Amino acid sequence: MYRDPEAASPGAPTRDVLLVSAIITVSLSVTIVVCGLCHWCQRKLGKRYKNSLETVGTPDSGRGRGEKKAIKLPAGGKAVNTAPVPGQTPHDESDRRTEPRSSVSDLVNSLTSEMLMLSPGSEEDEAHEGCSRENLGRIQFSVGYNFQESTLTVKVMKAQELPAKDFSGTSDPFVKIYLLPDKKHKLETKVKRKNLNPHWNETFLFEGFPYEKVVQRVLYLQVLDYDRFSRNDPIGEVSIPLNKVDLTQMQTFWKDLKPCSDGSGSRGELLLSLCYNPSANSIIVNIIKARNLKAMDIGGTSDPYVKVWLMYKDKRVEKKKTVTKKRNLNPIFNESFAFDIPTEKLRETTIIITVMDKDKLSRNDVIGKIYLSWKSGPGEVKHWKDMIARPRQPVAQWHQLKA
Repeated sequence: MYRDPEAASPGAPTRDVLLVSAIITVSLSVTIVVCGLCHWCQRKLGKRYKNSLETVGTPDSGRGRGEKKAIKLPAGGKAVNTAPVPGQTPHDESDRRTEPRSSVSDLVNSLTSEMLMLSPGSEEDEAHEGCSRENLGRIQFSVGYNFQESTLTVKVMKAQELPAKDFSGTSDPFVKIYLLPDKKHKLETKVKRKNLNPHWNETFLFEGFPYEKVVQRVLYLQVLDYDRFSRNDPIGEVSIPLNKVDLTQMQTFWKDLKPCSDGSGSRGELLLSLCYNPSANSIIVNIIKARNLKAMDIGGTSDPYVKVWLMYKDKRVEKKKTVTKKRNLNPIFNESFAFDIPTEKLRETTIIITVMDKDKLSRNDVIGKIYLSWKSGPGEVKHWKDMIARPRQPVAQWHQLKA
């Protein structure tokens, strides 16, 4: 009897089933081999682990301020700073320290990848810059008036969520207190070291201050980051007209800090380029030109030159400067300066650029400054990130000079 060879025997798998099984087996084998050869996952996981081990610097431990003295006000009263409330312990931020990266190439790749992930124009970068402009933290204070003793009492209590101004990722905040329009006389709180949520609990008494003059004043609080080696960095300010406050009893306020205003007007702009060479461990700063500089001399002009400071962990390392351009508010410099910066120190490095007005008869005046680092203003950070993302290429950018 003839048996069809194509017919399957009972219980035996068909040819189609065998083909499907073979295809699935081959596909799984190829997938496993390809996945084993691909290092993308390892790189992503390794990068996340590296990002959690960023080296954090520690600011100089010797910061502090002396006790305040009473000052006499033009209105005939005096301001007194009383002792802080005992038992209040500030919650200092703790710094983390890790060993520096052993591989220079790994650090460069990591920094470059991070810069590219937040490249200019990306949604993450815009959100970051928006936060840095708006979220300056908030401050709590209280104010009241004693009619029997003709005394205005201002108590600075605490602040929350202050932005980091130091390269260690924290700030050393203190508060200046004014009664505007008088800005010649001020009182200050103590400095709270390495603290983004400081508690001051300091009381200031403006004694012998008539009520009819108090209601003509504006209470002005300015929060600053104390810096031993350079100017104190403004963090934010709050102002409240006292004629809008019920001063018959102590009123407590929470106010969001606003950007500090600079009443001196525009100070001009500076065009400069940065070029980072990771193999040579160097940064070249090219001071190109300035425009619309503020006139500092009586004749309506200035004699500008530029100082360039290399800073590491709040310490001055090296200074260089350009030649002076006589009577020129739009000078062209075109001078380059090279600074040796090991790659592992790049995160805690800042470059301070100061435009000065040369004066033969008195000390030289500061026209404006620029702070370039990993943690500065939005424009400065963008320039720093572009420099890292494009090694060995000069990256030029205009910067607004600041007080």
